[in-house]
Amino acid sequence: MTEKTKKPCQIHVLKKIPFFGVLKEEELSELQNKILNKRFSRNEVVLLEEDTPHYLYIIYSGKVKVIKTTIEGKEQILAIHKKGDFFGEMSLLDNKTAPATVIAMEDSYIGLLSKSSFENFFLKDNRLLNQIISILCERLREAWLMLRVLGLKEADKKIRAVLKIISLNYGAKDARGTLITIRLSHKDIASYTSLSRETVTRLLDRLVTEGEIEIIDKRYILLKPFFYKNSEYV
Repeated sequence: MTEKTKKPCQIHVLKKIPFFGVLKEEELSELQNKILNKRFSRNEVVLLEEDTPHYLYIIYSGKVKVIKTTIEGKEQILAIHKKGDFFGEMSLLDNKTAPATVIAMEDSYIGLLSKSSFENFFLKDNRLLNQIISILCERLREAWLMLRVLGLKEADKKIRAVLKIISLNYGAKDARGTLITIRLSHKDIASYTSLSRETVTRLLDRLVTEGEIEIIDKRYILLKPFFYKNSEYV
């Protein structure tokens, strides 16, 4: 259901997004009034391919996955976005659909900024254009990394590569190693790597047994220094 009321935490989230963060307070307040807010339940479709040129999506809370369906009918995860992330900017810029669907991985609260508002705010200011260019370059690098993962032949290397990539975006380092701060099921990792769930479970269990990773609170994956040593050339 669309909500027109705004919560103070939304401004806090917007300020942490690079190209929103350069806006002045009055600009940010005006922009916030243009954003429609919706709640999505777990497993609910947030965005279909044909809807991609219409909105920029901002995640206030929750987590979503960007997927495509392979020729074999399997789900392939292209990316995962969490609180403070956004998506849909490329389709707003070139007005083309993206060959992917976005699904809520958990209950999520998301802001929708229309194409017209996006253009009025962001395409007439060099400060913001430079931020957008930087973000698009980052997205391209992420796509290259995923192509590299999909090109790996060995299942073990695929698992290691995906865990390393996810830890770059959602990792918190401490004395134990790097904790991946989003919850990933074996099914999620299987979708990322195009491996079977059984293969993922077997390889993760082996990494746990060999002391390379640890499962914290049955939810989060801790990558230990030994993991990085053995994955140095992946």
